[in-house]
Amino acid sequence: MEAIIITIFILGYFAITIEHTIKVDKLIPALLMMALAWACVAIGIDGFENWFDSANHQMVQGFANIDPNLEGHHVPGSKSKMEWLESTLLYHFGKTCEILIFLVGAMTIVEIIDHFNGFSTIKRFIKTNKKRSLLWIMCALAFILSAIIDNLTATIVLITILRKLVPENKDRIWFAGLIIIAANAGGAWSPIGDVTTTMLWMGEKVSTIELIRLLIVPSFICMVIPTFIASLLKPFKGNFDAPPSEGEQNSKGPLMLYLGLSLIIFVPIFKTLTHLPPYVGMMLSLSIVALVAEIISSRQFSITSVEGQLEKQEQSHHSSPTFGALSKIEMPSILFFLGILMTVAALESLGLVFTFGNDVQKTIPIDLFVILLGAGSAVIDNVPLVAASMGMFPDLAMDNETWHFIAYAAGTGGSMLIIGSAAGVVAMGMEKISFFWYLKKIGWLALIGYLTGAGAFLLAQQYFF
Repeated sequence: MEAIIITIFILGYFAITIEHTIKVDKLIPALLMMALAWACVAIGIDGFENWFDSANHQMVQGFANIDPNLEGHHVPGSKSKMEWLESTLLYHFGKTCEILIFLVGAMTIVEIIDHFNGFSTIKRFIKTNKKRSLLWIMCALAFILSAIIDNLTATIVLITILRKLVPENKDRIWFAGLIIIAANAGGAWSPIGDVTTTMLWMGEKVSTIELIRLLIVPSFICMVIPTFIASLLKPFKGNFDAPPSEGEQNSKGPLMLYLGLSLIIFVPIFKTLTHLPPYVGMMLSLSIVALVAEIISSRQFSITSVEGQLEKQEQSHHSSPTFGALSKIEMPSILFFLGILMTVAALESLGLVFTFGNDVQKTIPIDLFVILLGAGSAVIDNVPLVAASMGMFPDLAMDNETWHFIAYAAGTGGSMLIIGSAAGVVAMGMEKISFFWYLKKIGWLALIGYLTGAGAFLLAQQYFF
């Protein structure tokens, strides 16, 4: 049965990697392999000899000898195999939902900011008409914004702004390529900058202060080296002519931008002060942003109104910034993460991930493995790679340098291919960037940035920390 579950994972993952070829959204194979994997675990539970207790980070002793007919409530302190399955499934589902609710909250705040056209405030600060200067401004903004609102959203925002400044697509795609590198680098050093970094942070593998302290310099090097090399290339020489601004700016846009970004930054602070899970702080921040948005819109604060007639409710919802934001968040991405994380959880529960991690540590140096993991994230989605790595090394303490190196590698390694990160995929769709164009023109820059940043991290660990 274990072989069947592994086969389901491999086939499902292969379908995810070729989603553009088979024209099937990646969330479908993700959800399918999650359901099939856990169904196989339930069907074959009596025959499994190993079980990994994720809550205590250790293998269950004597699992193979547990009587399949044992009922835990008849034998105090014991569990049947089915009870182990139920408790483990509930544990993983709870941890996964913590991440998903956190992401929903962050996405909603970003959409509320966008409802008031808050991100157009950034465009006002761009006064240059030189391509080289614009490149540095865009990459710096990508590096900073991605650390606050995540690399995917930062890429969308900056490419949208870029369209208002650079009219020609053949010029924009060069900027978009460097924005991808900078956004992924910026997301790696922040606990809320990338899904994988958020997973490590919420899984208590890394802390906010140590993550920033250890990764901000390698991540900055990963961004600045490719940007410097690119600034010397022909596409970034000369000037550009920005088209005239269109329409009126929303007067409340700057307020919502600064408020939203400040409250997202507040989430790690809230966790440090209260020791509550991060999604609680994100819900607090969302409620404040939504309250201010509703007041600005001259409305009574209500995410779901229960007053008045149904028709009035619908009219209220359609004009409500909160309801509008909730309707725009990327639910396909949320369901995709659910499918991926729960599938990896099934493999982890059977002890397969733990066993693989032990074999890796015996075969190759762990730093080399992490570098290869980062390179692999350019081909294979970094979410399951990090999810698997979290189960490979249960003996590593919180803030062990390996966890931070994994955060860097998984966050920045995907820049080497345009399909290797969420930022790359969305830029590919927005600007119609060819896979092979990116590989030829931008991939080598990303590789240089990735390796120089990784080298800086390893040297710092050896000589400074």
